[in-house]
Amino acid sequence: MPYRKIHIIGGPGSGKTFSAKKLEKHLGLSAFDLDRVFWDQSQDSYIRASEELRDEKLAEILNNDNWIIEGVYYKWLAESFKCADIIIILSPSVYLRQWRIFKRFLYRKFILLEFKKETFSSFMEMFWWNQKFDSDNMIRIKTFISEHEHKIAFCKNYQEVLNAISAQQKQ
Repeated sequence: MPYRKIHIIGGPGSGKTFSAKKLEKHLGLSAFDLDRVFWDQSQDSYIRASEELRDEKLAEILNNDNWIIEGVYYKWLAESFKCADIIIILSPSVYLRQWRIFKRFLYRKFILLEFKKETFSSFMEMFWWNQKFDSDNMIRIKTFISEHEHKIAFCKNYQEVLNAISAQQKQ
């Protein structure tokens, strides 16, 4: 039986959104970006949504028959990890992630002009957070989801994500 519920997690710039969008087209599943759940979308800056609103939006997503959830978050997502058929941990090199974060900042700031949340300060914060992500946040993520190790796939890029999903579908 093919995967119907996929959770993709990884550091900033790891390719989570890219992979989710590609899988959405490839598998016909609905993709959900957790940034749209975690951050208050009515604000022009990065303001967290209330826990109640966040949990309500997550419950709506999890109630679907199929989904691809992608994001860097983990502490409030125990139910998502439990419900997922597969958990994909994306982990390309920190240097590739830094390059992607820089390109994304330039695109949002100077091309996608309506994206007002992006500031030089938020870019620098993301850049430095990403620098220590593997030795800090990723260790905590792996510990948090360790009970689901039987359904975790470690991937460095979208091709490896496809391979992980295809391997299961061939069984």
